[in-house]
Amino acid sequence: MDGLGVARVTALEALRPWSEGSQSAKHHPSATSLSPPSHHTISSNHTQLTSDTMSADPEREHALDGYKTKLLESREWEAKLKALRLEIKGLQHDFDVSEDNIKALQSVGQIIGEVLKQLDEERFIVKASSGPRYVVGCRSKVDKLKLKQGTRVALDMTTLTIMRMLPREVDPLVYNMSLEDPGQINFAGIGGLNEQIRELREVIELPLKNPELFLRVGIKPPKGVLLYGPPGTGKTLLARAVASSLETNFLKVVSSAIVDKYIGESARLIREMFGYAKEHEPCIIFMDEIDAIGGRRFSEGTSADREIQRTLMELLNQLDGFDYLGKTKIIMATNRPDTLDPALLRAGRLDRKIEIPLPNEVGRMEILKIHAEGVVKEGEIDYESVVKMSDQLNGADLRNVVTEAGLFAIKDYRDAVNQDDFNKAVRKVAESKKLEGKLEYQKL
Repeated sequence: MDGLGVARVTALEALRPWSEGSQSAKHHPSATSLSPPSHHTISSNHTQLTSDTMSADPEREHALDGYKTKLLESREWEAKLKALRLEIKGLQHDFDVSEDNIKALQSVGQIIGEVLKQLDEERFIVKASSGPRYVVGCRSKVDKLKLKQGTRVALDMTTLTIMRMLPREVDPLVYNMSLEDPGQINFAGIGGLNEQIRELREVIELPLKNPELFLRVGIKPPKGVLLYGPPGTGKTLLARAVASSLETNFLKVVSSAIVDKYIGESARLIREMFGYAKEHEPCIIFMDEIDAIGGRRFSEGTSADREIQRTLMELLNQLDGFDYLGKTKIIMATNRPDTLDPALLRAGRLDRKIEIPLPNEVGRMEILKIHAEGVVKEGEIDYESVVKMSDQLNGADLRNVVTEAGLFAIKDYRDAVNQDDFNKAVRKVAESKKLEGKLEYQKL
């Protein structure tokens, strides 16, 4: 009850005696009549009302404070309840995922098959990995438009229904080839080969970036290119620079690693390699030391020689099967172009042959400056005198000159190389170069 209500009750109680006296006087005339309340009585009653109201205000304030406290506590508990519900929802999601994983581990395995033909919208002819062929249905969630001939699929163990599509089977050796990183190499870091770089980019880069130019002129772009020349002249470096500048997939193939002792395995690996490249276009296949499998064929030989010849024939077949405007290009490199089979060198397979010769004096100057750019030098370096003493040195030898100059500085406990270090280094490399035999071949 609030203060106003208390005041009303008190006032009624104060007037009750006067009211009761009036009633009794009416019913009993002989009784003595009560006089109305005096001024003193009303003052005392007013004082009592005020005191009762003041005593009720602290109770009201106390009740309001308690209500506010309970309201704040209620809101805090509601926030905690909301957070707990969100936590329960997250735990339920984790529980569902864990339950699905457990069911996957406990579920029955599936059979790997291959689609042979589509009969109608719902039925397919598939060949299981064990050998038999079946007419099976397809799961509703599987895109039937992608189920073409040769697609690998997973079949249910009991009903043989197509459950899902599988990626193409890739030989581990081919997969390891795809992991080869060409590195961050640009053409500015290759010296003395400006003409060779231009010819290579015309064959590889131009058809991949602007194929419409060839359609407009009405010619077919080249399929591949052969890089040949002495060792250490930059054939591999050119191939890496092309792949790095185009940001394409890069398959680096060591030709000697393809040859297998089992009959047919080498040819299968060639098919896997080109199939992987076509599915991951644009792609550049770089086959180094191609003379390991591309040598001239002859009638006599051992079984190993015949296996190499079968590998070469499969390579020729894959080169003939290329789409002219496809985004797969092949680069081959060798030190012995005179030993290659003529069928491999004919136009239509390797359309352009680029010789990577030993660098001339201008090229040696460019290569030497590129390799010496990051070296700490003491004083001015006369590169011309170093270049004049580096006759018949290739790019790898010039890089070795810079390395040897740095080693001479380290031996003398110095932090920079000087002119004398370069002079001693080029003499040392030139002396060791005499031990190498000179490779003679006819220009293609």
